[in-house]
Amino acid sequence: WGILFSHPRDFTPVCTTELGRAAKLAPEFQKRNVKMIALSIDSVQDHLSWSKVRGGGRGSSHCCLALKARGEAHTGSELCVFVFGPDKKLKLSILYPATTGRNFDEILRVVDSLQLTAYKKVATPVDWKHGDSVMVVPTLPDEEAKKLFPKGVFTKDLPSGKKYLRYTPQP
Repeated sequence: WGILFSHPRDFTPVCTTELGRAAKLAPEFQKRNVKMIALSIDSVQDHLSWSKVRGGGRGSSHCCLALKARGEAHTGSELCVFVFGPDKKLKLSILYPATTGRNFDEILRVVDSLQLTAYKKVATPVDWKHGDSVMVVPTLPDEEAKKLFPKGVFTKDLPSGKKYLRYTPQP
């Protein structure tokens, strides 16, 4: 698993706080076997200087900056997040405006969901957090669901009478 997140420039206030938070959460990403790469377009010297900013910036060897030493500087102001699975396929992309810092707790939550749903026949409902009940995928027949989820499958009664909202404790 890997995360690539981009920054428009070094020494920007929002990005400085984000890299500090990413560095602080690096052990959580490591527990999930996720490698983080932060990408910015400034010079190697700027990257090295920025990495020393106390209380922000990189602040840790767990979160490295990919260096771009030559080429035209891009003046865009996007803050992109890309999550890739072990199959090297893109699993998530988020584009933030430069004025809005990324929520790394949400990114961790999404990684938890992506990893869980990659290996189990479940989906995660709205506002799901690690440890909450999950939904059984609708393509899984009831009999197979009962075998796969020994803690039980619980169907929510709906006005339509349809039985597609099936929940189970997180496997």
